[in-house]
Amino acid sequence: MKKYVSIFLTAVLLFMLMVPGLSKANTSTVSAVIDSSLVKALETAVEPLQVIVTFEGEGAPTADHLNLLKQLGISTGITMKSLPISGILATKEQINKLAATPGIKSIYLNKRLTYSNFDANNLTGVDKARTDAAMQKANGGLPVTGKGIGVVVNDSGVDGTHPDLQFGSHLVQNVMGSTNLNAWSPDLLPITYVENVPNTDTNSGHGTHVAGTVGGTGAASGGKYEGVAPGADLIGYGSGAALFVLDGIGGFDYAITHQSQYNIRVITNSWGSSGDFDPNDPINIASKAAYDRGITVLFAAGNEGPGENTHNPYAKAPWVISVAAGEKDGSLADFSSRGTKGVGGTFEMDGKTWTWKDEPSVTAPGVDIISTRVLAPVSSLAITADAELIEPAYLPFYTSMSGTSMATPHVAGIVALLLEADPTLSPDEIKKVLQDSATNMPGYESWEVGTGYVNAYAALEGVMFDKNYGETINAYQTFNSNANVEVERSEFQVDYNPLLLSSNAYSFNVAEGVGQISARIDASGLIGQTGNPLNLILVAPDGTSYSSGVSLLFPLYYDRTVSVTSPQAGEWQVKVDGLHGDAANPVGVGLPETVHGTLAFSKVGSFSGLKDISGNPAASAIQMAVSERLIDGYADGSFKPKQYLTRSELARSLVMGTGIRQSQSVNVKDVSTGDLPFAKAVVTKGAAIRDGVQTQVGVMQLDASGNFNPSGEVDRAALAYSLVQALGLEKQAKDFTGDITVQYKDERIPVKDSASVPAALKGYVQLALDLNILNASFSVTQGPYDLVPKVEASFNPAKKVTRADYAVAITRYYQAWFQ
Repeated sequence: MKKYVSIFLTAVLLFMLMVPGLSKANTSTVSAVIDSSLVKALETAVEPLQVIVTFEGEGAPTADHLNLLKQLGISTGITMKSLPISGILATKEQINKLAATPGIKSIYLNKRLTYSNFDANNLTGVDKARTDAAMQKANGGLPVTGKGIGVVVNDSGVDGTHPDLQFGSHLVQNVMGSTNLNAWSPDLLPITYVENVPNTDTNSGHGTHVAGTVGGTGAASGGKYEGVAPGADLIGYGSGAALFVLDGIGGFDYAITHQSQYNIRVITNSWGSSGDFDPNDPINIASKAAYDRGITVLFAAGNEGPGENTHNPYAKAPWVISVAAGEKDGSLADFSSRGTKGVGGTFEMDGKTWTWKDEPSVTAPGVDIISTRVLAPVSSLAITADAELIEPAYLPFYTSMSGTSMATPHVAGIVALLLEADPTLSPDEIKKVLQDSATNMPGYESWEVGTGYVNAYAALEGVMFDKNYGETINAYQTFNSNANVEVERSEFQVDYNPLLLSSNAYSFNVAEGVGQISARIDASGLIGQTGNPLNLILVAPDGTSYSSGVSLLFPLYYDRTVSVTSPQAGEWQVKVDGLHGDAANPVGVGLPETVHGTLAFSKVGSFSGLKDISGNPAASAIQMAVSERLIDGYADGSFKPKQYLTRSELARSLVMGTGIRQSQSVNVKDVSTGDLPFAKAVVTKGAAIRDGVQTQVGVMQLDASGNFNPSGEVDRAALAYSLVQALGLEKQAKDFTGDITVQYKDERIPVKDSASVPAALKGYVQLALDLNILNASFSVTQGPYDLVPKVEASFNPAKKVTRADYAVAITRYYQAWFQ
């Protein structure tokens, strides 16, 4: 699995330290990094290959670099103007020689690319909204672009020299802030704003990337990497990467002061801290003041996941929108910070009682997001990874990053679209429509992902056409069947001393049946402000270590978390260690400190609403399906495992647990009010979140008369269709030809009733068998004179599916979802 370093703010530089998917081939002769795709391609290469070469150094390839290529007989290709990269056509022999040449940093195959901003806008329905005829008509004949809505990018600054972020037109103002903390002055000096600065992002490129995601025009890529709201008016506020509290406050101060001048309605903040929520924190005071003036405030949830209690405290304020980071397949990114289940509270402020919860609001795309690269000074951010993701011609202008820093501006852009559609919307109304229209995310709870994956199209449909959403959101439901997960927490402390290694540990016991343990510490330093480069380690009874790692931004992020799923029972240890610069040095670099921490033990204690499953062979699958919100029982406390599954029940379960987008666009004739939102969702084009471009047909279908037949019983062939379609595998299913086969031991055997499977569903049945979502039935026959028995397989496509059958299938689907 990919590993990500925290890029919250200036940590984008850390992407140069960890680039996944690289390999060294024949390390005795190869000096350059060769990506795995190229290694595989070289095994069978006969014709020249298109490859991307990155040279050591910065700037465009030098004359020496170009001569090196010519000496190897390489004459076909292109070179970058600002980056040390060339795209070339080379033979296997030339590539091998090039790889062994000093000065070559890496060689990558120029394979077909996936464009993450392009994908992200499709995934969340932004592009669908722009091309929707009804929405264009409602918006005066033009697509919604965020036109006229002022969005403040409160970050490291913005490079207004970039073609996508032209200062003076699209970037209507670019400000460099200074806090003027001059201890030697006898007077208190006001904050200084230096306005009309073409480029304020001279130290990281983070803010430029964020601004491009909000509303870059895509001018340097022919519109390919257009931002979410390309018509919005961007206001950049740069303050040295917002490393200090006053810098962040300065952005809010500027937004409020100049709100009328630039119609500022949105402020996006891809930065934060760690610790508990404090409504009196000056950042929270500042965000509340902006909220009071009708400005929608967004904060990144943080990049300290996957442990609980890692949520950015500024994102916990009830008046802001907290954004978690999602993968492009609809799951949650490992690095995305989580809240804490059941934690929250109330407080009084400005004569009102506020309720806060320790959980994100929504999730948005935050992995491998391509957006604008700072041009001046020339940036080498993520240069090696970019060669895999971005066309060579666009590399000087775009770069890829991952983090909640990237997810947050995506939602900020959607907010601008909503405000263009209805400028009267308040911050509370905007937050509600985003949460109500989100897509359930299989396997996650609200303290991890909020209400789900953001859906811009549904949100705009709700605002523009008064459509009601939210009835299918898991976070809003009261379920009949529940897994009672018990979480016990205990506090501990370790008196860390770098000179006394044996004392830097705390022992605790893990009982049988514990599903997960999480440990968290705050390494805030002696004065609580400087941070301490300490590492948190959990040591299992068998000696296995699980480490938090130390962020190079430890002065900004004090918390360390480690989570272990299905831990061994027995005595564990929490160890606190310093940052080791040398394996030969047993003493870690860290300052003495009494480190306080919390241990959390999660265990499924019991189940309710499942009174009739005892003794059923599918009982464990039913329990898992209920615990992961893949199916629900009945109000009378029963599950009815032997009862046939109806189409209305299948629709509800699919929306609950397979990542199905909400929709109100299809007219369904024969479904009752309570089941209607679920039926509409499953039959709509682009229903599955795994269908990133939203072009595939629904995961269930209406008949020729537009009826859903809610009380109809589901058969195995129909179930195969729904579950495979929900995985976004329509093309693979339709491309299948021939008869259905199934794996049996070391051979594939034909399914004898393949002919009875409807032709349109054969590919779906084949994939369901191959993915082990559904199984075949095997029988063994042997005639009196047969030397070996004959094995036969059947699928039984017309056999009705019981609720227990579905529980087994959906738990297998759940495993396929995360493969």
